[in-house]
Amino acid sequence: MNATPPHEAKNRYLKDKSTDVTDSTVSNYKTTLNIFCDWLCDEAGITTLNTLTSDEIQQFKEWRLERVKTITLKTDMTCVKDFIRFCEHINAVPDGMHGLVRIPKPNREDEVADAVLTGDEATKILEYLEKHEYASLRHVIFAVLWKTGMRRSSLYALDKRDFEDGAKPYLRVRHRPETESPLKNKSRGERDVRISGEVAGIIRDYLRFNHNGGEDEHGRTPLLMSSHGKRCEPSTIQRNIYTATRPCHYTGECPMDRDLDECEATSYNTASKCPASVSPHALRRGYVTEALNAGQPKEVTADRVDMSHEVMDKHYDKATKEEQMERREDYLVDV
Repeated sequence: MNATPPHEAKNRYLKDKSTDVTDSTVSNYKTTLNIFCDWLCDEAGITTLNTLTSDEIQQFKEWRLERVKTITLKTDMTCVKDFIRFCEHINAVPDGMHGLVRIPKPNREDEVADAVLTGDEATKILEYLEKHEYASLRHVIFAVLWKTGMRRSSLYALDKRDFEDGAKPYLRVRHRPETESPLKNKSRGERDVRISGEVAGIIRDYLRFNHNGGEDEHGRTPLLMSSHGKRCEPSTIQRNIYTATRPCHYTGECPMDRDLDECEATSYNTASKCPASVSPHALRRGYVTEALNAGQPKEVTADRVDMSHEVMDKHYDKATKEEQMERREDYLVDV
């Protein structure tokens, strides 16, 4: 067995994974494994992985559980298990050690996030944006995310040329990692996404009246551009959604009865502090739920949003028991 230091093995693992996953995923793995390797070195006194035991991995798991939720620990330990499997491959730890890494099983309530934007809320927000912020950057961001259910990263990756404004308008979602706009599922996530004439009109007017034009450092013209003439960062998309979904923004009233003059969440940069605002992911859940409730086939919805049926059922379909019953109504037969 090789005498491989923890951080050296970690660096080799991250280099190996970089060919299979996106940069953001590699970054997440790096964060988790830095914590794990630091703990091995500082707390367990391990200088080379050939002395690592399953008990020390379990001790790390128990130490980590005191600091994070079970769902986070599950993600951490899944990463650690894959890392240990790689360490077996480079002969740094005994064969079969990855099988001794125990992954926690959060209950369903811990594992599934519940934040979702409802159809009624989305309608009110769209009406407000149509009247007061028509064809603005925020209007385009909200309308596209709500009406397509696409990921924030997919919206970020769109170029002006990806907007096909014809009789049947659509958006081209493409994986372009060489110019810093990868898709979560890489080339498998590439697809053309049909949009309504209404959404196409919003994009068309945005490009005509509020788009800065120009190109980014890669010679591309982003669909979404900041006021500084650059591609809108994912954080900008996020902040615009938090702002648009803050109730006081589109209704003028606070459902929590806060004093709007004193509330810390009323600015663009602090909108996420509003308990009633939601992230872009809540729009994705809302779209999936509303589409299925409206009778859109699961296969069509899954392909449109680039999602597996299993993930859709577990994490995105937020239909109530009554809504689920109503979906079955048209298929029932009297026997």
